[in-house]
Amino acid sequence: MTNFYSFQGTITMISDFITGQNAEGEGCYKLMSVENGMGALVNFVVSPKTYFVDHVMVAVGDQVTGYYDGNAPTILIYPPQYPALVMVKKSPYQNVKVDHFNSQLESSDGRLRLNLSPYTQIVLTNGQPFTKNPANRDLIVIYGPSTKSIPDQITPYRIIVLC
Repeated sequence: MTNFYSFQGTITMISDFITGQNAEGEGCYKLMSVENGMGALVNFVVSPKTYFVDHVMVAVGDQVTGYYDGNAPTILIYPPQYPALVMVKKSPYQNVKVDHFNSQLESSDGRLRLNLSPYTQIVLTNGQPFTKNPANRDLIVIYGPSTKSIPDQITPYRIIVLC
């Protein structure tokens, strides 16, 4: 179970990130600087394994949310630098939650409960169908409006299972 933390803001810089002495990975890793508008800054290391919701291209000036493993060791530098697991470009048409969902399909923070419908698309990160129960897994949940209950009850448009 991954302990997902997030940071939301505007991309202020994208540059190549050097990972080693040989040129094998050159150009495959990016460093994205994200500022939240209140002075806080985070650098995300974006690798070929980073999942971009909807496979969108991002650029300087885009509003994004980066998710990283809050339990992973990090180097003590400023600004903080985290390996990005999932990146989400802000969209007025959808909400996104990345978290571990328990056997009741409730998020680990207790704020969101999923009500699956026959129309909920459940897929793997490679776009192939996921045919098992998504409970007790790390999920990317894409949804629209939610109830104002605690926890919010939603019927997701799409669920991406992070195997």
